[in-house]
Amino acid sequence: MAPERLTGRPKEENIMSFQAYLDNIKAKTGKTPEDFKKLAEKKGLLKPGVKAMEIVAWLKKDHGLGHGHAMAIYATFKGKKE
Repeated sequence: MAPERLTGRPKEENIMSFQAYLDNIKAKTGKTPEDFKKLAEKKGLLKPGVKAMEIVAWLKKDHGLGHGHAMAIYATFKGKKE
């Protein structure tokens, strides 16, 4: 079923913005992307050679994030802002 049929809104309005992902993460965890970055640094997860999926697995396991939210946080580690 087309997204516009589900909500009555155009498809573009059904797509969650990157900032909305980050806002939802903060509401759920109380942490900002910068907070997660500091925690990742303390755990040694931002060193060269650490794979994205190692970081995503940590975010999911230790912080209860879903895959999409964990990927959004990882994207902020790599410089994505919007």
